[in-house]
This record gives sequence, structure tokens and C-alpha cells, in this order.
Amino acid sequence: MKARLLWVGLALAGSACAQTSPVGTWRNIDDKTGEAKAEIRIAEQGGALNGAITRRLAKDARPGAVCDECTDDRKGKPIDGLEIIRGARKAEGKDVWEGGKILDPENGREYTLRLTPIEGGKRLEVRGSVGPFGRTQTWVRVQ
Repeated sequence: MKARLLWVGLALAGSACAQTSPVGTWRNIDDKTGEAKAEIRIAEQGGALNGAITRRLAKDARPGAVCDECTDDRKGKPIDGLEIIRGARKAEGKDVWEGGKILDPENGREYTLRLTPIEGGKRLEVRGSVGPFGRTQTWVRVQ
């Protein structure tokens, strides 16, 4: 009986830890309108997190739109499926992923990235910055 309870407890703890990771699908919200703009799937590859737009939700999203403003290998690539997060790694001893970059496909700029799960992994603080200047958005986990 004790062994069974221990196993159940470990399984529940493991699933709770998994939810505090940025891995999963997130909905980003427009800062000005409060409306959902897109869904982004974040996955881990080789210890680093990468994320791509899986679905655009904005009312004014143009079908077939491409990243005209991008200046790297993403230039001219469709916004749907576009990788916007690259290379974030878990910080030592913290529930924070940093060191990567995030792309704003509307202006083609890349920003230094920090991802911080909050509210038990239900929300994700996404901070993009250049030097001391930046902004933080709160994304919502898609269930």
C-alpha cells in the first residue's frame, strides 16, 4: 500500500514539474487590444527550447502572409509555421529559460529572450529585450 501511494505521489509530482516548463502550446495576447494573436508551440531539442507559430488568431491575419521584415533565413517564409523562439536554455537552479532569441515577425527584429512559467505553469512571462530596454508579455497555456 505504501509503495503504491509513493508511486502515485511521484507520478503527480513529475506531472506538476512538467507543467512548470515552457514546453507546450501557448496563446499570446495583444498588449493593446487584449485579443489573442497566435498560438505558439514550444518544444525542447537538445536541451534548448525552440518555438513556432502554429496558428494565427488575429482577425486581420492575412492568409499566406510571409515574413518580409525578417533579415535571416526566415525572410520570405510563411508566418504560419515560422520559428520565432530559438535557443533558450534553463538557467542553473531556477525555473527560468534564457539565453535564446525571440523574433517579432511584424518588424523582423530579434530580441534577447527570457521565459518564466508562473501560476504553476498556466501562464508564461515572455520577456524580449535589447540591452536594458524590453517588454514582457504574459502568454496563456492552451489545454
